[in-house]
Amino acid sequence: MESLRRKVALIALKLGDVLVMVIAFLIGAVIVSYQSSSFSFSGFVSMRIKVQNFMIFLGWVGVWHIIFSSYGLYHSRRIYSRGSETSDILQATAIGTLVIAIVSVCLDIRMATLRFLVVFWLTASLLTVTWRLALRYLLDQLRIKGRNLRFMVIVGTNQRALSFAREIEEKPGYGYRIIGFVDDEWSGGEKLQEFDYPLLANLQDFPTVLRDHVVDEVVICLPIKSLYDHMRKIFELCEEQGIIVRVLSGIFDLKSGRLTIEQFGDQTFTVMYAGAMNGSAMLVKRLLDFSLSLVLLIFLAPVLLAIAILVKVSSPGPVFFVQERVGINKRRFRMIKFRTMIAAAEEKLAELDDLNEMIGPVFKIKDDPRITRVGKFLRSWSLDELPQLINVLKGDMGLVGPRPLPVRDYNGFDQDWQRRRFSVRPGLTCLWQISGRCNLPFERWMELDLEYIDRWSLWLDLKILIMTIPAVFKGTGAV
Repeated sequence: MESLRRKVALIALKLGDVLVMVIAFLIGAVIVSYQSSSFSFSGFVSMRIKVQNFMIFLGWVGVWHIIFSSYGLYHSRRIYSRGSETSDILQATAIGTLVIAIVSVCLDIRMATLRFLVVFWLTASLLTVTWRLALRYLLDQLRIKGRNLRFMVIVGTNQRALSFAREIEEKPGYGYRIIGFVDDEWSGGEKLQEFDYPLLANLQDFPTVLRDHVVDEVVICLPIKSLYDHMRKIFELCEEQGIIVRVLSGIFDLKSGRLTIEQFGDQTFTVMYAGAMNGSAMLVKRLLDFSLSLVLLIFLAPVLLAIAILVKVSSPGPVFFVQERVGINKRRFRMIKFRTMIAAAEEKLAELDDLNEMIGPVFKIKDDPRITRVGKFLRSWSLDELPQLINVLKGDMGLVGPRPLPVRDYNGFDQDWQRRRFSVRPGLTCLWQISGRCNLPFERWMELDLEYIDRWSLWLDLKILIMTIPAVFKGTGAV
């Protein structure tokens, strides 16, 4: 029955989000119709009844749902803070609005003006946050009054177990009630007396606790290494009786990795993900990368042609410089740039090794004699990087990610922690390019790449793309 109620509540939540999105869409359309002589609301209404446009709108509803799902907005969020949920909603609606902008450009939808996009995002964000927080407040109040509660048993009486119990106690809106503790007697167990919760049983008698009490969840705070057999039996008992088990343990002492349980064929595995870049959000990221790179290539085609002609007539040699780079999980790919150096510049690299201004395996010098006059101009404005939009379109790169390094630079890495930057798809721009670019030491460059991986979100990608524009105009650190 509870599972059915949860399914119904989840469907209602999803329908509520879609309804809010439709209302924001209509509000944006009404405002545009009143302030634009080229577009009328009556025309908008008549346009909606066309089958093609109706299918586009249905597709957009699906994309909106995928974006919200990628931010975990349909998971149980009773233990999330209001600030965290608000931040996720604002990021999700911003990415959704960006998708509208991209689709509108591709399909030439006149209604999606800048005014419409701003109104839509503000309205969708405000309404979604308001109704979500109102629902959250209502649920919190119901839980505080004793409704929709989940009863919990904590296995273990160590410091981490007691700290966890204190956190649950201080936040009644979570809707958890601690029945008591289960543990064997040990020297540190007397600290349990600070709480009003009883010691229900020792580890051997744990089955009696499940038989004699209402238990929704069991939280295990035992040291796994020394008490593995007890934990295995607890898992088996809870599995038999359909009781949720949570494990609070630092057995692996992971610094940034996260553990999850996944099915692989007929086997179940505990999986570690290092960093934040996984899940359905990556599908949205790839969709945005493909769409934006396609739109940019189409709109920048005249600029690309002009640069190609300029490179060709300014110095002998090919228009493009194609070099093997190291991509995701160290896959090799051929990266495309406009040529900014003299022909056969790679062969002259060994002669300039002593002039390298970077500490570490990367080679950079400010006044590289191999750079042509046109090449210096292209580099100062990062115009030489534009052909990499083709790599983004192909999937070798993303718009945002650690910069792809030449094979020579990768072979110079002497610390394994630096290689984690290759666990994600490389990109056109990243944190280090908006934080000083080549003026940063190599170690700091690597640290920023790892920080990007650990902090990653679609919203972070959007912020980096926006902040790259002034960084390029400043030209700081470009070589």
